[in-house]
Amino acid sequence: MTNEIAKQPPHSLFELVTDSWTEPFWAAARERRLTVPHCSECNLSRMPPTPFCPECLSQKLIWPTLSGRGTIYSYTVVSRAIFPGMEDSLPYVPALVTLSDAPNIRLITNIIDVPISAISVGAEVKVVWNCLPDDVVVPRFTLVN
Repeated sequence: MTNEIAKQPPHSLFELVTDSWTEPFWAAARERRLTVPHCSECNLSRMPPTPFCPECLSQKLIWPTLSGRGTIYSYTVVSRAIFPGMEDSLPYVPALVTLSDAPNIRLITNIIDVPISAISVGAEVKVVWNCLPDDVVVPRFTLVN
């Protein structure tokens, strides 16, 4: 394995488009709070946000603040530029993270700022906040020391 450090993916790959169901997630991220929608009728957490709970069909949601902790469920290392201008962002690590406070949720994210060789399935991670242009804040994750 390599000792290269996992970088953030290029900002140009991220375009935020929200709607009334996803805006609470991004508003919380701007406040550096990790949250997922939680059905206030049947208690099911769900991600991505959807108009109706898949369990009970309720539209009643709460958005609790989560701890920002989780474990790596799956990941890959991107080490080849597939678009021009990506070279400075390599390698980066897209991942699925299972959230400790919502174990039925796997958040699509990136692992950053750690040696690639230290990343493994099952490793504990914590949220870090990646500030992009236009007041966009994206939750990424790094390993828990």
